[in-house]
Amino acid sequence: MQSVWDADESGVMQLPSGRLLRGRGFHKPIPRGATPDFALYLLGKKPAPVKWEARWVLWPDFRLPKDRDDARDALREAWLRSETERVEIACTGGHGRTGTALACIAVFDGVPAD
Repeated sequence: MQSVWDADESGVMQLPSGRLLRGRGFHKPIPRGATPDFALYLLGKKPAPVKWEARWVLWPDFRLPKDRDDARDALREAWLRSETERVEIACTGGHGRTGTALACIAVFDGVPAD
C-alpha cells in the first residue's frame, strides 16, 4: 500500500519523478496531518526516540557528515523509500543540512548535480 505526503502540506517537496519528501526543523513542532513512515535526522547528537521508524546521521551543524559513506547510504535509503512511504528529512533548524540533503536526494532522482 502506498503511503505518500499530500503535495500541498507544509514543507513537502516534489522531485521530478513525482516522489514527495518533507523537510522540517527537528526542534519545531510536528506539522499537523500525517506523520512520517520513515525519517532521516541529520544532527550532531542522537535524537530522542520518535513514534515512527527513523535513521540518524551524525552531522554536526555547519560541518560535513562524520561518516560520508553512511550519509550517502542514508540519503539513498530516504530516496528509495520515498517512492511508497512518507519520508521526512530534518536537521535542527530545517534549512542548512536539510536543504543540502534534499539537494543530494534530487541528484539521485536525476537532477543534474551542477
